[in-house]
Amino acid sequence: LCFLVYLRTFIYPFFTRGRPFPLQLLFFGTLFCIYNGFLQGYYLIYCAEYPNDWCTDIRFTSGLFLFLLGMGINIHSDLLLRQLRKPGEVTYKIPQGGLFTYVSGANYFGEIVEWFGFAIATWSLPAFAFAFFTLCCIGPRAYHHHRYYLKTFTDYPKSRKALIPFVF
Repeated sequence: LCFLVYLRTFIYPFFTRGRPFPLQLLFFGTLFCIYNGFLQGYYLIYCAEYPNDWCTDIRFTSGLFLFLLGMGINIHSDLLLRQLRKPGEVTYKIPQGGLFTYVSGANYFGEIVEWFGFAIATWSLPAFAFAFFTLCCIGPRAYHHHRYYLKTFTDYPKSRKALIPFVF
Protein backbone atom coordinates (compact mmCIF):
# COMPACT_ATOMS: atom_id res chain seq x y z
CA LEU A 1 0.00 0.00 0.00
CA CYS A 2 2.78 2.43 0.92
CA PHE A 3 4.61 1.64 -2.32
CA LEU A 4 1.52 2.46 -4.40
CA VAL A 5 0.95 5.71 -2.53
CA TYR A 6 4.60 6.63 -3.05
CA LEU A 7 4.47 5.67 -6.73
CA ARG A 8 1.30 7.67 -7.44
CA THR A 9 2.35 10.71 -5.41
CA PHE A 10 6.05 11.14 -6.08
CA ILE A 11 7.04 9.10 -9.13
CA TYR A 12 4.14 9.27 -11.61
CA PRO A 13 3.94 13.10 -11.83
CA PHE A 14 7.59 13.30 -12.93
CA PHE A 15 7.05 10.87 -15.80
CA THR A 16 4.05 12.64 -17.29
CA ARG A 17 4.64 14.69 -20.39
CA GLY A 18 2.93 17.87 -21.46
CA ARG A 19 1.89 20.63 -19.14
CA PRO A 20 3.75 21.09 -15.83
CA PHE A 21 2.26 19.32 -12.82
CA PRO A 22 0.91 21.83 -10.27
CA LEU A 23 2.87 21.79 -7.00
CA GLN A 24 -0.31 22.52 -5.02
CA LEU A 25 -1.90 19.36 -6.40
CA LEU A 26 1.17 17.36 -5.42
CA PHE A 27 1.00 18.80 -1.90
CA PHE A 28 -2.69 18.04 -1.37
CA GLY A 29 -2.31 14.60 -2.96
CA THR A 30 0.52 13.85 -0.57
CA LEU A 31 -1.51 15.11 2.40
CA PHE A 32 -4.50 12.99 1.42
CA CYS A 33 -2.35 9.88 0.87
CA ILE A 34 -0.69 10.29 4.28
CA TYR A 35 -4.05 10.69 6.01
CA ASN A 36 -5.66 7.79 4.16
CA GLY A 37 -2.60 5.58 4.70
CA PHE A 38 -2.72 6.38 8.42
CA LEU A 39 -6.43 5.50 8.64
CA GLN A 40 -6.00 2.25 6.70
CA GLY A 41 -2.89 1.24 8.64
CA TYR A 42 -4.34 2.16 12.03
CA TYR A 43 -7.45 0.10 11.37
CA LEU A 44 -5.53 -2.91 10.10
CA ILE A 45 -2.97 -2.84 12.96
CA TYR A 46 -5.13 -1.89 15.95
CA CYS A 47 -8.75 -2.67 15.10
CA ALA A 48 -9.01 -5.55 12.66
CA GLU A 49 -8.96 -9.12 13.88
CA TYR A 50 -8.54 -11.91 11.38
CA PRO A 51 -8.69 -15.66 11.99
CA ASN A 52 -5.50 -17.67 11.52
CA ASP A 53 -6.77 -19.09 8.23
CA TRP A 54 -7.67 -15.65 6.75
CA CYS A 55 -5.08 -16.04 3.97
CA THR A 56 -7.10 -18.96 2.58
CA ASP A 57 -10.50 -17.28 2.98
CA ILE A 58 -12.32 -16.61 -0.30
CA ARG A 59 -12.65 -12.92 0.59
CA PHE A 60 -8.91 -12.52 0.98
CA THR A 61 -7.91 -14.55 -2.08
CA SER A 62 -10.50 -12.99 -4.40
CA GLY A 63 -9.73 -9.52 -3.04
CA LEU A 64 -6.00 -10.05 -3.53
CA PHE A 65 -6.65 -11.26 -7.08
CA LEU A 66 -8.75 -8.16 -7.85
CA PHE A 67 -6.18 -5.89 -6.24
CA LEU A 68 -3.33 -7.33 -8.32
CA LEU A 69 -5.45 -7.30 -11.50
CA GLY A 70 -6.44 -3.67 -10.92
CA MET A 71 -2.86 -2.68 -10.14
CA GLY A 72 -1.67 -4.34 -13.35
CA ILE A 73 -4.36 -2.55 -15.39
CA ASN A 74 -3.55 0.75 -13.70
CA ILE A 75 0.22 0.53 -14.23
CA HIS A 76 -0.13 -0.65 -17.85
CA SER A 77 -2.66 2.09 -18.64
CA ASP A 78 -0.44 4.76 -17.07
CA LEU A 79 2.45 3.49 -19.19
CA LEU A 80 0.34 3.76 -22.35
CA LEU A 81 -0.75 7.29 -21.41
CA ARG A 82 2.83 8.40 -20.75
CA GLN A 83 3.88 7.16 -24.18
CA LEU A 84 1.21 9.19 -25.99
CA ARG A 85 3.23 12.42 -26.11
CA LYS A 86 6.77 13.18 -27.08
CA PRO A 87 8.73 15.48 -24.73
CA GLY A 88 7.39 19.03 -25.02
CA GLU A 89 4.07 18.06 -26.63
CA VAL A 90 0.92 19.28 -24.91
CA THR A 91 -1.81 18.21 -27.35
CA TYR A 92 -4.25 15.46 -26.46
CA LYS A 93 -4.11 12.18 -28.36
CA ILE A 94 -6.38 9.16 -28.40
CA PRO A 95 -5.08 6.43 -26.06
CA GLN A 96 -4.75 3.04 -27.77
CA GLY A 97 -4.11 -0.51 -26.58
CA GLY A 98 -4.79 -2.43 -23.40
CA LEU A 99 -8.16 -1.67 -21.88
CA PHE A 100 -8.21 1.62 -23.77
CA THR A 101 -9.61 -0.53 -26.59
CA TYR A 102 -12.81 -0.81 -24.56
CA VAL A 103 -12.93 2.22 -22.24
CA SER A 104 -11.74 5.82 -22.21
CA GLY A 105 -10.71 5.64 -18.55
CA ALA A 106 -8.75 2.38 -18.41
CA ASN A 107 -6.40 3.79 -15.78
CA TYR A 108 -9.37 4.89 -13.66
CA PHE A 109 -11.04 1.50 -14.06
CA GLY A 110 -7.83 -0.21 -12.91
CA GLU A 111 -7.57 1.98 -9.85
CA ILE A 112 -11.19 1.37 -8.88
CA VAL A 113 -10.78 -2.41 -9.27
CA GLU A 114 -7.55 -2.20 -7.28
CA TRP A 115 -9.11 -0.48 -4.28
CA PHE A 116 -12.26 -2.59 -4.25
CA GLY A 117 -9.97 -5.63 -4.29
CA PHE A 118 -8.08 -4.20 -1.31
CA ALA A 119 -11.40 -3.59 0.47
CA ILE A 120 -12.54 -7.16 -0.12
CA ALA A 121 -9.16 -8.61 0.93
CA THR A 122 -9.11 -6.64 4.18
CA TRP A 123 -12.87 -6.78 4.72
CA SER A 124 -12.73 -3.45 6.51
CA LEU A 125 -15.05 -0.47 6.60
CA PRO A 126 -12.25 2.12 6.08
CA ALA A 127 -11.07 0.26 2.97
CA PHE A 128 -14.62 0.04 1.57
CA ALA A 129 -15.11 3.74 2.31
CA PHE A 130 -11.91 4.57 0.42
CA ALA A 131 -12.90 2.33 -2.51
CA PHE A 132 -16.29 4.03 -2.67
CA PHE A 133 -14.62 7.46 -2.42
CA THR A 134 -12.30 6.47 -5.28
CA LEU A 135 -15.27 5.41 -7.41
CA CYS A 136 -17.13 8.66 -6.66
CA CYS A 137 -14.10 10.85 -7.42
CA ILE A 138 -12.58 9.29 -10.48
CA GLY A 139 -15.70 7.70 -11.99
CA PRO A 140 -17.05 11.12 -13.06
CA ARG A 141 -13.59 12.09 -14.31
CA ALA A 142 -13.64 9.07 -16.63
CA TYR A 143 -17.09 10.08 -17.87
CA HIS A 144 -15.98 13.67 -18.55
CA HIS A 145 -12.81 12.48 -20.32
CA HIS A 146 -14.96 10.20 -22.46
CA ARG A 147 -17.29 13.07 -23.42
CA TYR A 148 -14.28 15.29 -24.17
CA TYR A 149 -12.73 12.65 -26.43
CA LEU A 150 -16.01 12.11 -28.29
CA LYS A 151 -16.43 15.85 -28.83
CA THR A 152 -12.78 16.58 -29.74
CA PHE A 153 -11.87 13.64 -31.97
CA THR A 154 -14.11 12.82 -34.92
CA ASP A 155 -12.33 9.47 -35.36
CA TYR A 156 -12.77 8.45 -31.70
CA PRO A 157 -14.10 4.87 -31.44
CA LYS A 158 -17.86 5.09 -30.84
CA SER A 159 -17.98 1.61 -29.29
CA ARG A 160 -15.70 2.65 -26.42
CA LYS A 161 -17.40 3.11 -23.07
CA ALA A 162 -16.41 5.63 -20.41
CA LEU A 163 -15.34 3.46 -17.46
CA ILE A 164 -16.68 -0.11 -17.37
CA PRO A 165 -15.99 -2.26 -20.44
CA PHE A 166 -19.15 -3.04 -22.47
CA VAL A 167 -21.40 -1.41 -19.81
CA PHE A 168 -20.76 2.29 -19.06
